[in-house]
Amino acid sequence: MDSKNVIAAISLSAAVIILYGLFFAPPPPNPDQINNEKNKIEQTGNEAPSLDQNVEVSKISREEAIENEDRINFENSTVIGSISLVGASIDDLTFKKYTNTLNGDDNVVLLNPKKIENGYYVETGWATTNKDINVPNSKSVWKLEGNNKLSPNSPVKISWTNDQNIKFVKDISIDDQYLFKVKQTIINNSEKTYNFYPYGQIIRNIAPDVTDFYILHEGLIGVFDDQLVEEDYDDIEEKKFSVNADKGWLGITDKYWITSLIPQENRKFRTDFDYKNKFRANFIETSATEVGANETKSNEIRIIIAAKEVDIIDGYAENLNISKYDLAIDWGWFYFIVKPLFFVIDYFFKLTGNFGIAIILITICIRIVFFPLANYSFRSMAKMKVLQPEMTRLKELHKEDKMKLQQEMMALYKKEKVNPVSGCLPIFIQIPFFFAIYKMLFVTIEMRHQPFFGWIKDLSEKDPTSIFNIFGLIPWDPPSFLIIGAWPVAMGITMWLQQKLNPTPPDPVQAKIFMFFPLFLTVILAPFPSGLVIYWTINNILTMAQQYVIMKRTTVKTQ
Repeated sequence: MDSKNVIAAISLSAAVIILYGLFFAPPPPNPDQINNEKNKIEQTGNEAPSLDQNVEVSKISREEAIENEDRINFENSTVIGSISLVGASIDDLTFKKYTNTLNGDDNVVLLNPKKIENGYYVETGWATTNKDINVPNSKSVWKLEGNNKLSPNSPVKISWTNDQNIKFVKDISIDDQYLFKVKQTIINNSEKTYNFYPYGQIIRNIAPDVTDFYILHEGLIGVFDDQLVEEDYDDIEEKKFSVNADKGWLGITDKYWITSLIPQENRKFRTDFDYKNKFRANFIETSATEVGANETKSNEIRIIIAAKEVDIIDGYAENLNISKYDLAIDWGWFYFIVKPLFFVIDYFFKLTGNFGIAIILITICIRIVFFPLANYSFRSMAKMKVLQPEMTRLKELHKEDKMKLQQEMMALYKKEKVNPVSGCLPIFIQIPFFFAIYKMLFVTIEMRHQPFFGWIKDLSEKDPTSIFNIFGLIPWDPPSFLIIGAWPVAMGITMWLQQKLNPTPPDPVQAKIFMFFPLFLTVILAPFPSGLVIYWTINNILTMAQQYVIMKRTTVKTQ
């Protein structure tokens, strides 16, 4: 194989592997285009009202904000928190199974009261275009009826009555995981007929510190009539997104957590993602609910505030018939590879109890699947290496006649049945699986805080050791850019050894480029998840073993 082609193949592979996830994300959906496609709902005389509400932010602590309002406490096996009776908002939620740091005791807090700086909360209610009717808002104080603690077997009821003697009731229930159901009821005790529009909204006062990678979406998200929409925080600050839909869901997503709303089925709604001093993801039904005199009407909204566990998210998608809710986990463009790989590695994890071993097992499986193709490629590379002296002789013999040289080279390839391009196949085979493993380690919460052996305490984080303090033997903490751990070094060494099995470029400049390539990848991949580096290292070892055996068995007779 021509050495220039080898360099081009490896360079292209490296570019795809390393830079795709950092710089080349899919472009965000064009809001104008989606609006043109989705705004097909016929407008009636009762257009749904806007949901503008202003809540002043105070410089008080989270604890003070919680203590200053009457609340309904809730708890199940996964979450604990409370619902404020001021505005009936879910604004206090902590995950019981997840901590902020490895082996820490500080559980992850997701939702916060509306009045503090990093307020993050969920509201539901009714809106109306009739300015003579009072409806409950974020400042309304609700009355508790009966039970004062929400649990899976114990729903709660709250109510609020306006000056027109119209009573608004919320029946709130929770399952044993992450699902809240809010049944909203209007009891019209007046002698008039009114129109109301049920709505739900998620409000986040400030944008969190998002992961600085284009490989992952964090921000506002939704699926509307099977169309996935992902909007970053800075995009919404610049331009509002609005869409009408017949079905779907919406929410705000973090790397590992999601807060989402699922409107009632078979009801058309409008969704707005906007920023008015705070980020809002909301929906409101576009057809009015008419409540006649002495009549009662209800509406149900489902709220999922979850750690993005694959089984849980998929379970809700299937059991609640939520269209494409599994996309709450950002599987990316390689969904068809990443998600199946997760199920395989999760099976191996349950079998072995260690995600690192599961990564090694899935690496072996990938090598087995592509064993025949790799064999074909390695045979070609072995023949190329054996032919190296003859190729060098031909280059010297025809160095003044490039055309003749190409003809002789092609004749040699044909005679020995060598395909110079096939040697690149093992590299290209690894690209989608390398990226899929990287994506899986990066986005799935199941990999978070999972140990391997020795110093690797979290496979989703980089190797914490560094060659610059001899992997901890010297009592010195190097700066972050000098943290090149033992596993990245092992990966670089195996790549260098693997390179020795390949044909050497006759050009000295090209040979030097090849020589420094393992060092380049070692430095580049050092900050990547250690699980990914372990995968790449084991893959290199298996590749070398297969390639060595084939090369020992391959001979070429030359004249």
